[in-house]
Amino acid sequence: MTTSPSDLAVVGAGPAGLAAAVAAAGLGLRVTLLDAGERPGGQYFRHPAPGLGAARPEALHHGWSDFASREAALRGHVAAGRITYLSQHHVWTVTPESSVWILHAVVGPDEAPAAVRARAVLIATGAYERQLPFPGWTLPGVVGAGGAQAMLKGGLVLPGRRVVVAGSGPLLLAVAGSLAAAGARVPAVVEAAAYTGYAAHVPALLRNPGKLAEGATYGGALLRHGVRLLTRHAVTEAHGTGRVEAVTVARLDRDWRPVPGTGRRIPCDAVAVGHGLVPQLELATGLGCATRPSPDATVALELDAEQRTSVPGVWSAGETGGIGGAQLALVEGEIAAHSVAGRPVPARLVRTRTRLRAFAAAMAGAHRPGPGWTGWLREDTDVCRCEEVPAGRIREAVEDLGARDARTVKLLTRAGMGWCQGRMCGPAVAALAGTDPAPDRRPLSCPVPLRHLAALPPELPELP
Repeated sequence: MTTSPSDLAVVGAGPAGLAAAVAAAGLGLRVTLLDAGERPGGQYFRHPAPGLGAARPEALHHGWSDFASREAALRGHVAAGRITYLSQHHVWTVTPESSVWILHAVVGPDEAPAAVRARAVLIATGAYERQLPFPGWTLPGVVGAGGAQAMLKGGLVLPGRRVVVAGSGPLLLAVAGSLAAAGARVPAVVEAAAYTGYAAHVPALLRNPGKLAEGATYGGALLRHGVRLLTRHAVTEAHGTGRVEAVTVARLDRDWRPVPGTGRRIPCDAVAVGHGLVPQLELATGLGCATRPSPDATVALELDAEQRTSVPGVWSAGETGGIGGAQLALVEGEIAAHSVAGRPVPARLVRTRTRLRAFAAAMAGAHRPGPGWTGWLREDTDVCRCEEVPAGRIREAVEDLGARDARTVKLLTRAGMGWCQGRMCGPAVAALAGTDPAPDRRPLSCPVPLRHLAALPPELPELP
């Protein structure tokens, strides 16, 4: 454990955490930046492995200059001793001790223990993909849309040669464009929502011309590569034996129910599918931070105007406060840094955050999953992949055994008890139970060796 506490510990070195750490150091704070990855950037600015010899890694990213400038600033602050950067440190819990916080982490593949002390904590743990299951989604070759992008950015490999991109949300356009530019054939982008959903948010769109230009860029890339965009459609089944060989795509009604008789097959050898992102809140909710429902049917942290959580001494920035993208995360990280340092928040940052948050709300509402998507599930479709729990067993728990929430379904069926702890199946289980997703409250944010738990004090002090 470090002996002298930092002024601020930042958990996560993605856009929000990186911006917060650099800004806080520039304001005179001593900062410790902890991240589970080997290099800063998070999932958004994922780097190719050095051994791959990528000549232009920036070609796979949007907004690379924003990241590059902050990464250079990080190196400068580390060299000057203002930031301690701890890579491969996966923080699994945060506990109070007198006037400081202790961040407990597992380090590297050997899961060695580590602990860091700090007077304030900023949680910037980002988000993970939301998956809505369908028959055949467990076939090899079916990957997350963000996973396909990670394979390309981090490994310079494609998930297949003929890839259908499906789900909902603006990430699909970016993924399809990247895959096509890298040499994959993308026969279709299958978007479950309709872009007419943005029509109710015209003022927010007009205030964000950069976002409109970004969307036009992605649209132009799809046209150049001959990629067909199918809105209000979904992949309702994947077919294949040892690997996916084709998908069935069907038209959806306004509630996302498949319209009978509209299904058609598209040959492919890979499917990149995702329905937006889910804020990763385990550390924050473990501390008791308050949450709120988001327009996209996820749960986010409740934050004040300076990015403070409901727990004194704990701030948050980025996707934990609601899905909004890298540019918003950078701004929120800077705002949080000024707040922690006790400095006035620059008005330009507040204006930018307000503008970007308005666009994020429009995006969330437009791509919120409709209740009818469960209509494409067969009784034998696995919903919980880890425990192999099919939709029929979950429906039985709800309709015959009286389960009224995801937790009761979990106790009756084991859905959500596997390795991923419900991150993959949680939204689907909640939908089948007829409830909104609940905040994920758990004392540990990742698997931890028992020896680390045994080393904790037998009685933890109360939160300050």
